[in-house]
Amino acid sequence: MKRQAIVNTTEMFNNYYFLRQLSQALKERLVGMTLGACFSQSKDELMIGFYKGVQEQWIRASLIPNFNLLTFPLDYQRKKVNSIDLFKDAIDQEVEDIIQYHNERAFLVKMTNDWGILFKMYGNRSNILLIHEGEVHSIFQKRHIEDQNMEINALDRTIDQSKEAFFEGGIKATFPTLGREANAYLESQGFNDVSPDEQWTRLSDLVKKLESPHYYVEEKDEQVQFLLFQLEDAKTLLESAHPIEAANEFYYRFSKRFFVEREKGPLIKEIDKRLKQSKSYLKKHYARYEELTESARFEEIANIIMANLHNIPPRTKKITLFDFYNEEDIKIKLNELHTPQKNAETYYRKAKNQKLEVKNLEANIQQKEDEMEELKVHRDALGQFEMVREIRKYIKAHSLQKLQKNEPIFPFRKFEYKGFEIWVGKNAVNNDLLTQRYAHKRDLWLHARDVAGSHVVVKWKSKQPTFPVNVIEKAASLAAYYSQRKTDTLCPVIYTPKKFVRKRKGDPAGLVVVDKEKVVLIEPAPFSEGLN
Repeated sequence: MKRQAIVNTTEMFNNYYFLRQLSQALKERLVGMTLGACFSQSKDELMIGFYKGVQEQWIRASLIPNFNLLTFPLDYQRKKVNSIDLFKDAIDQEVEDIIQYHNERAFLVKMTNDWGILFKMYGNRSNILLIHEGEVHSIFQKRHIEDQNMEINALDRTIDQSKEAFFEGGIKATFPTLGREANAYLESQGFNDVSPDEQWTRLSDLVKKLESPHYYVEEKDEQVQFLLFQLEDAKTLLESAHPIEAANEFYYRFSKRFFVEREKGPLIKEIDKRLKQSKSYLKKHYARYEELTESARFEEIANIIMANLHNIPPRTKKITLFDFYNEEDIKIKLNELHTPQKNAETYYRKAKNQKLEVKNLEANIQQKEDEMEELKVHRDALGQFEMVREIRKYIKAHSLQKLQKNEPIFPFRKFEYKGFEIWVGKNAVNNDLLTQRYAHKRDLWLHARDVAGSHVVVKWKSKQPTFPVNVIEKAASLAAYYSQRKTDTLCPVIYTPKKFVRKRKGDPAGLVVVDKEKVVLIEPAPFSEGLN
């Protein structure tokens, strides 16, 4: 199921032409009423209540980024907790007028004793300001600290919007108040392809519509939009001649989708990210699995050597022998310092390690495929929900909080053996991260001696302060396996408490100094719980 992202479709709600009509409708309701309450119950929402006898009128200012809307409930029940009073100095002032600033997306609720509440509806820079004697007294959204210095008397803008000015300066210079939605509407009607005279005619017709509009709540491409004109290819959810009614309906429909998307959108995005990572992981491991299974001939080569022990001269580096599996000659590399039987043992050991690696690959691939199926189930389920409470219930029931918080996938290879956790670095930078940031001073630190390889850490356990010999050997075999000595018969591995490992300033990634160490000689081997 393809997820439809919520885009910002509230722009025309904050359009100058709509605010002109809205402020006039508010004037009819608010003049003569008294400011009785002004408080916030969340950092991005301000509730302003006006009273006249038993009559109430509320303004809810929701100033969340990409969600800058005003709605107008006729009553509101304040919560008893998590609520703070604001603009207290203006309480009990009576509304005298509503002033709409010319060519500006702002209006003022003018009250007695030279108080006022300014609604600055500038998209993501929207704010509510308390004004006294023409100066900013306080502001609601502190993140817009520059509003403290706003010049209220300079808000009115005079713009020459004559035909001549349009021909000379263009649409953006003469009608900057149109906004993106209105400009896009003109472009969709072929505005840029007609003569200047026809452009002026079309622009004038649109401006007339905007100055005395009907209001439309429409749905297009699964998005709810607020418009002052009707689109041909959209579904009309509401057509109204009253701006307050239209504002309330748009808030209801848009907020429902907005908050649902905000709740599940990041989670679905994280799931998609992890599915992509899992596909890459599987591609890499499928390739390695195919490589191992198609070239799994070490045991056959060992058997061919054992069948020809007396035909192999001493100190032979390479020999051609008959391959009785494929009935053809085969060239076999040998260690000239070892006997033929010892060379056969080396190939048998490689075969054993190869089988273990194949077994681990099969387990890892199956685990990753199971994880992917589970993620797909969660994604499909989340895509169906239309209520925030349903999403939260699902997240809690399936313990998806870690995904919701976007917690990173564990950055190291992680194994568990005999109750101890063994962490293995993946590359030089990752080794530094493991040793310098994730390892405790009491953890056991291991590394293949004198060659490049992974840092390995065995996590210290308070209830078992010493590390058992078999745990040290298991960790050492991993340190050898994830090093350049991976194919050696035996590999020396150093081990020491992490407190004796330090990094010098300026050394390259992965390079450390070990002040005290012990050495174990071990056979390199991938992780297998069955090996002791």
